[in-house]
Amino acid sequence: TEKTKQFCDAHPGKQFKIGATLQEFVQWIERPRKIVLMVSAGDAVDAVIKELRPILDEGDIIIDGGNSLFKDTDRRIAELQGSGIRYVGMGVSGGEEGARHGPSLMPGGPKNAYAAIEPMVKKISAQVEDGPCVTYLGPGGAGQYVKMVHNGIEYGDMQLICEAYQLMKELLSLRPDEMAKVFGKWNKGDLDSFLIEITADILQQNDPAKPQRFFVDAVLDTAGQKGTGKWTSINALDMGVCAPTITEAVYARCISAIKAERVAAGKKLKGPRHRYTGPKQKLINAIRDALYCSKVCAYAQGFALMAEAQKEYGWKLDFGAIAKIWRGGCIIRARFLQKITDAYTRDKKLPNLLLDPYFKSKINAAQTNWRHVVSIATVTGVPCPAFMSALSYYDSYRAARLPANLLQAQRDYFGAHTYERVDKPRGQFFHVDWPDPTRPQKRV
Repeated sequence: TEKTKQFCDAHPGKQFKIGATLQEFVQWIERPRKIVLMVSAGDAVDAVIKELRPILDEGDIIIDGGNSLFKDTDRRIAELQGSGIRYVGMGVSGGEEGARHGPSLMPGGPKNAYAAIEPMVKKISAQVEDGPCVTYLGPGGAGQYVKMVHNGIEYGDMQLICEAYQLMKELLSLRPDEMAKVFGKWNKGDLDSFLIEITADILQQNDPAKPQRFFVDAVLDTAGQKGTGKWTSINALDMGVCAPTITEAVYARCISAIKAERVAAGKKLKGPRHRYTGPKQKLINAIRDALYCSKVCAYAQGFALMAEAQKEYGWKLDFGAIAKIWRGGCIIRARFLQKITDAYTRDKKLPNLLLDPYFKSKINAAQTNWRHVVSIATVTGVPCPAFMSALSYYDSYRAARLPANLLQAQRDYFGAHTYERVDKPRGQFFHVDWPDPTRPQKRV
């Protein structure tokens, strides 16, 4: 309450009311009440719902604006059935800037609940040239699911930018302010995005504690996470959807966390001595192309995951509309999101973004540089797991034949798991009567 009072005092003339208790807060709200919760995901949300439930009336709406797991949203909707209280799980992206100037909003839940809050959320959300950055996404946890995938893509996007930074730092010895100019230039082209923009700002910032050095050089290289990227990867594994770039971004944060162990390992484990000696601008251009292509793959993985989720959970997601509401307010807002909207406008059943004519032509034009960067990183020993995983994803997706035939033969040999044949219809399974596995084996 004291923090709320301080905020209100700092903004005289604004029409704020302070509810010292939930009962007082609830009494002021016009019915049907629309209450937005912005608390940490998990037990805190359940605790607030438990306090609110006995003092709300039939038709009131609770809107969870935190990063809740979509399955928790499904559970809470089920638990509130019969009470007359409606529950909306609404993904919110935008950080502090979005809170003040309009975020991207991803609501899901009962459709009649969304109809009741639609005028409000349209005013709250970020506004782009052709409308507000909010749309109804579907029943149950659909909104929170889309936000989860948004955050998974965000993990990938951020890691890719960090790898571009690392390559320029390690291979070209560029200072942070020099890299700031590079990112600033990239932000005027196809890579135009909020994350590229803030990267340029960060890299030219001096350390407040020691102004003679750059701020980024004062920051410890260990990254935290709140779980949404991990949830995306877990869900992709559960549904059998390939999302390696998003998952590698999660792993990159995990390995960054073992700082002391990495420092000790660096003193014992040796890498290559090769360094890059080619033209500086040529490599900078190649890194730009690698970043763009890898970014497309990260988004392709996210949208492929949502495509499978709508089958799994009975939703009907509009991918063009999702890309549209991500164009403003949210952390991954970027120029090329319009191209994703265009792609799904051309083909609502597009299996993968990589197959869209626009993205296909862009990657065809840039993939030589992409491969060049991954090759140089491998030869010089600069880690770039997200770049590498994105390229492997692209090559695997375009491969008409993968070595899984041998894998299936192995599974059939040691576990009688059966296999399918190239000369028989899909869905027919066979088994070879392999040698008796209990017989004495050759020593290896």
